[in-house]
Amino acid sequence: MREEKVLVVPTDYFRKLGYFQGFTQETKRYIPDLLEESAVGFLRRAEAERDPSWKQLIPYMIFRCKNAAGEDCLFRYTRGKGMGEGRLHLKHSIGVGGHLSEEDCQGAANKTEAYTVGMLRERMEEVRIETEILGERIVGLINDDETEVGQVHLGVVHLIDVAEPNVFPNEKDVLETGFYPVKELLRNLDGYETWSSITLEALWKGADLR
Repeated sequence: MREEKVLVVPTDYFRKLGYFQGFTQETKRYIPDLLEESAVGFLRRAEAERDPSWKQLIPYMIFRCKNAAGEDCLFRYTRGKGMGEGRLHLKHSIGVGGHLSEEDCQGAANKTEAYTVGMLRERMEEVRIETEILGERIVGLINDDETEVGQVHLGVVHLIDVAEPNVFPNEKDVLETGFYPVKELLRNLDGYETWSSITLEALWKGADLR
């Protein structure tokens, strides 16, 4: 069986662009440099998970729609025990996405396009979007070197606006799915995976993200 390889960038290269802990909205400082042909590559996943000298690039896709009252609502789910990363099981999450394998990125013209091709394929595998996509943009990056998981991952946060709350999981281990008002999500961040709590606080707590 062929060993899985995942999309990575050297941690030193990321740090040269500007180190941060937590969340940054300075997307132009990092994108597209992080996706340069000379920067990205593929590494055996088993090695990438143990070696903090590499950062696995993870698309973290957040779906947003408006409810009848005009409030922002985000797609939220709970990670079941059958989902990949064992350290995140039974945690709430607002982000859809995961590792981009070499197979996910097949069809890209070059390494620069590999991220986009892999991200779109990952989206199709994770969820069914049965509504119109109104817009999409990268709104930030997540780096959390204070956790074991975060030391080997770098999140690229995509905000995807949809017309109706018709986004559904493709995996049976994605539990308790639905769209919830942001103000409800912010009431109690306990039980959320770290990336979700970081993102909610950075983008919505006391902010007006349009």
